[in-house]
Amino acid sequence: MSESEITRPSPTPAAFLNDTTLRDGEQAPGVAFSLSEKLELAEALAAANVPEIEVGTPAMGDDEIAAIRAVVSLHLPLRVMAWCRMTDDDLAAALRSGVSSVNLSLPASDIQLSAKLGIGRDRALTIIEEMVRKASRAGLFVAVGCEDASRADPRHLQRVICVAAAAGANRVRIADTVGILDPFSTETLIEPLAEQSPIPLEFHAHNDFGLATANALAAFKSGARNLSVTVSGLGERAGNAPLEEVAAVLQLMHGVPTGLDLPALPGLAAIVARCARQPLPMNKPLTGANVFTHESGIHVAGLLNDRQTYQGLDPAEFGRNHRIAIGKHSGAAALAYVLGQNGRVAGRETLARLLVEVRRLATETKAAVPQDELIRLCDRLQEPDTGRGSGQCRSSC
Repeated sequence: MSESEITRPSPTPAAFLNDTTLRDGEQAPGVAFSLSEKLELAEALAAANVPEIEVGTPAMGDDEIAAIRAVVSLHLPLRVMAWCRMTDDDLAAALRSGVSSVNLSLPASDIQLSAKLGIGRDRALTIIEEMVRKASRAGLFVAVGCEDASRADPRHLQRVICVAAAAGANRVRIADTVGILDPFSTETLIEPLAEQSPIPLEFHAHNDFGLATANALAAFKSGARNLSVTVSGLGERAGNAPLEEVAAVLQLMHGVPTGLDLPALPGLAAIVARCARQPLPMNKPLTGANVFTHESGIHVAGLLNDRQTYQGLDPAEFGRNHRIAIGKHSGAAALAYVLGQNGRVAGRETLARLLVEVRRLATETKAAVPQDELIRLCDRLQEPDTGRGSGQCRSSC
């Protein structure tokens, strides 16, 4: 399946997302997906319309090859890619796994070429040419991975791209392996490479400085039309560029189609969190529990009058809704609204007394006050207020 078959023509160049949750995501400390989890995750990624997944590293052994073959056998509507070092053994393992695509990776920086492989730039170019030709002749879609490209000499990266393209590569990945780029240095690196590259470029960001999403966006705007991501940013160290953030920023802020089903992303994130045994932070952008939750009295009062007052992102884009939490910073309008949703009507005096109770309870428990507890408090305050008119808390039924 080619990228042209997956992405749809658009006046704005579409972004093609490669999800590597099953490979780079699984390299996060303590994460190990079982076979059933890998199959579940692959199916969930396909259901979200992810066009390509990097599913594993065949050189890890027979169990990994079997898992990759099992994913391939699902015949999902996406490209299944294996990650390989640039060696004959790794390529042979990938062919045994049944994938249609490989990412052949080799260090690009002098420090990694020397420290990891004991070779120089010229030898690296020779290896790239030889391995890409072999993989291409085997009928594979070939992406060349430039590990540690953010610390490499840009002139060497240009030569890598030219050699890879001439040997039959379909794409070159520029990896910020140690996560040292910012959006400005990303643009400086990617723009001249993209202008001269005869084949598409992919950008692979790491999040060590918390800039992976911003760097992915900068890379796209600088000409890298392929972006490597993981669900929730799961990955080594501080992780990778989060799939859901990159997709949302491109589609909703910049009108760039990715083909992803945004409403499917919260559910996808929940599946990955369960399989990785790494719960989503409450304040995780887009998919966290608190993203569309409001407590502040000023904010809630504004939202109840007009959602646009405090809505920069419509939760409906992700199949979600605004939620009002009752806590220390709630106001009377929030209490009245939540009570009304639960069939209660409270007068002004009762609301004032209820606010005192809510703030005391929220401070003691350091948590939001559950709706059933709010109703219990309201009903308890009803007795002394009986017959006092404005202080009455009563059922609206």
